[in-house]
Amino acid sequence: MRKALAVYAGKTALAQIKEQGISQEQFKLLVGASGGPKWFVLAGLDRFFCREFFKERQTPLYTLGSSAGAWRFSCYAQPDPLAAINRLIDGYSHLSYPSNASIKQVTEQSEKLLTHIVDGNAEEIARNPIIKNTLIVAKSKGLTRYENKSVLLFGLLVSALANRVSRKYLGKYYQRTIFSSDINQIPFDYNDGIDSKLVALHENNVQQALLATGSIPMVVNGVKDINGADSGMFRDGGIIDYHFDQPFLPQSSTEQNGLVLYPHFYNEFKPGWFDKYIKNRFAKHQYFDNTLVLSPTDEFVAKLPYGKIPDRKDFTEMSEQQRIQYWQTVIGESERLAEEFAELCQSDEPANSIQLL
Repeated sequence: MRKALAVYAGKTALAQIKEQGISQEQFKLLVGASGGPKWFVLAGLDRFFCREFFKERQTPLYTLGSSAGAWRFSCYAQPDPLAAINRLIDGYSHLSYPSNASIKQVTEQSEKLLTHIVDGNAEEIARNPIIKNTLIVAKSKGLTRYENKSVLLFGLLVSALANRVSRKYLGKYYQRTIFSSDINQIPFDYNDGIDSKLVALHENNVQQALLATGSIPMVVNGVKDINGADSGMFRDGGIIDYHFDQPFLPQSSTEQNGLVLYPHFYNEFKPGWFDKYIKNRFAKHQYFDNTLVLSPTDEFVAKLPYGKIPDRKDFTEMSEQQRIQYWQTVIGESERLAEEFAELCQSDEPANSIQLL
């Protein structure tokens, strides 16, 4: 009986798994959410996917991510995916800032970390024939395009209030900018009423786009004038697409019977960043009909240090030594999720261990 990994599936995904079992060829899309250091609980799965599960992939695997999700999948598209994901895991988990670090200092550390992760492989990330990256960036409109703290904070508050009324109003304050290595095959339906624009991912904008998608307002400076996109200020893609709330794999983009693999922090999906503060707003479960979701069990999380998965508060609420030690423990324990998923794939009847979303 699995104790670390919880597995959920939409109705279509569960029916296919009952008939065919689980194999990497079934999955046409891999989804990664925003969430900062929360993703350390998925580190073992990322290593397994890079080292083994998708290693012999021969057909395109589309990825869709914002913020940390996009950073993870940029590793999958590099010549040595396992080495790249290990650079991300090690570099991010050992981040060190001066006491009361300024936004400029945090931004500089983010830039250094990203350069270390990309490791000169921008062209490979943009042109990988198998791993087709799509990442989300939010282009700021109005007051949110400024870095002045007071002005930016006011703009964020106004856009958060507008979002509370309706998610569609986010389009008045941000443009969803979709950077993709294959703009003819966007793996989700982004026609949800929020202003969106497609931009081709290429060698000269990979690092800019990755930095922008993780540029949390008031924490990291935005990125100005990304190559290939309109001029302006670009920020964290999770503002618009935090956990995603759109149909995956629309018929026009990929094979109809393809499944979606979504390793996530928990069985809960918030559409955008501001929706974290709206208790009754969640992504629509019908959009996950063709999706297999992997997440840690409540039992697993309860046994982690502090009884929780990592989050950004750890930077301010723990000493650096305490935080790094805690994160290393979580990363080590995350290997259990990978082990249990590998066992599930080898099972004769994996569907019996999967809960319906």
